[in-house]
Amino acid sequence: MLLIRFCFCIQIILVASLAMPMPHALAQVDKGDQPGLIPDAADEELSPEFARQMVSYRTSEAPGTIIVHTSERFLYVIQPNGRAIRYGIGVGRDGFQWQGLLRITRKQEWPDWIPPHEMIERQPYLPRFMAGGPGNPLGARALYLGNTVYRIHGTNAPQTIGTAVSSGCFRLINPDVIDLYDRIPVGTKVVVRQQPEL
Repeated sequence: MLLIRFCFCIQIILVASLAMPMPHALAQVDKGDQPGLIPDAADEELSPEFARQMVSYRTSEAPGTIIVHTSERFLYVIQPNGRAIRYGIGVGRDGFQWQGLLRITRKQEWPDWIPPHEMIERQPYLPRFMAGGPGNPLGARALYLGNTVYRIHGTNAPQTIGTAVSSGCFRLINPDVIDLYDRIPVGTKVVVRQQPEL
């Protein structure tokens, strides 16, 4: 009889816990950061709009310069003769978009991920460290922007390309970030714009 009452109490507690609202930290899981998720090749097939391609692009910036248009969700690598290689990207969500002029200060293959303190405060469920590899949110490569916490990097969440989900970094699918990494030396100028030029 005592065992039946105990089981009944456990059932009541379980039902009550399911009816309670989720804790604030769990309710705000960021769909853009999915540590441990390993995408398959089919996941990295982008819609034609965001696929890497050569496009016409008028600018006074020198060939080799990277121009990021956050509002358009594209990163351009300037080429000679009014052309650019365009990559689809994921950008910072509202409140985390920025603009400015920086340089690539460092490059890393399969970078380790150490979420900044500010990110941990917003998303306490994140790991404090994650070794580089296919399930790492930084993806296959990272290009570090100045002395900031921002990077141009790959992703293990390719469905976020074309969206605003990050904490200020720019993400590309892994095949695209590998291509970019191989083209861009340390010291490359990076121009980040929120609004298109007139």
